[in-house]
Amino acid sequence: MESGPAIFVGVVFALFGGGLLAWTVTRLRRGEPVAVGVNRVASATFASVAGAGSLALAIWVLARV
Repeated sequence: MESGPAIFVGVVFALFGGGLLAWTVTRLRRGEPVAVGVNRVASATFASVAGAGSLALAIWVLARV
């Protein structure tokens, strides 16, 4: 019974992390800013770390199911 919410949370983290990383890569390849009004390198770094962290958290949650 407890594995249902854990699977849902793991999938949400995986989708968010994967989407954030894909969006960041797409913006960088087009030469567009990742965040408006912020240093390009800093925003790309922060978004990449957040996306990778979400994917790592998804792997951890799904491994514990």
